[in-house]
Amino acid sequence: MLSNVIKPFRIDVRQGNAVTQEMLSQLSPGMSREQVRFVMGSPLLVDVFHADRWDYVYQFSTGYAEPERRSVAIFFIADKLDRIEGDVAAGRAEVPIAPRVIDITGPAAAKP
Repeated sequence: MLSNVIKPFRIDVRQGNAVTQEMLSQLSPGMSREQVRFVMGSPLLVDVFHADRWDYVYQFSTGYAEPERRSVAIFFIADKLDRIEGDVAAGRAEVPIAPRVIDITGPAAAKP
């Protein structure tokens, strides 16, 4: 049959919050909810009955391939980050960020 040979084009579909390992590596226990939201963005799911848990769910479908799914749950105790569970593991960032001091004052003005 012709429908088995010719298939319609399917677009790539991204749904939910894209969570990367670099994002999770910026989180540390004791961070406030606002700090976590700044790093991760707004959670996809916030349960009314479990206010101390935020869920970030992501799905990426390409054509006829099996969709890629990720989910991360962030838990708070007393409005501070307690632990992270999910498919994406937190790790060290690829390039460590070292603080730098840059002198922008320029050379000292010469006295006449």
